[in-house]
Amino acid sequence: METALEADQIRQTVTDYLARVAAGDAAAIAELYADDATLTDPVGSESKNGRAAIAEFYGALSGAKISTELLTLRVAGASAAFHFRVVTDTGEQQIIIEPIDVMTFDEQGKITSMAAYWSPADVVMK
Repeated sequence: METALEADQIRQTVTDYLARVAAGDAAAIAELYADDATLTDPVGSESKNGRAAIAEFYGALSGAKISTELLTLRVAGASAAFHFRVVTDTGEQQIIIEPIDVMTFDEQGKITSMAAYWSPADVVMK
């Protein structure tokens, strides 16, 4: 059973994750992950394994104008599921997606796995 501290730590990591995604700092995002973590984004695509591959994946955010908003967060044990909005402003249009991410965490609060649930049909262009 989770303790309040563990749940609070997980909530803080999710908040930090969204802030770092908005900042577009791949290295800072990757720091939240355990060395041997896995990332599948979106579910059904090839997983990225290890912090270096995860940092490379998030490198696509570099230089983009991004905002994030947490819509719903649920913490259970050493896992979290959260629904959030990401808006990327290209200057010519906005790309909006609202994925649901599921993360698991180790005893140090590092992300050990992340699975993002969304598909191209969920992407809105304005």
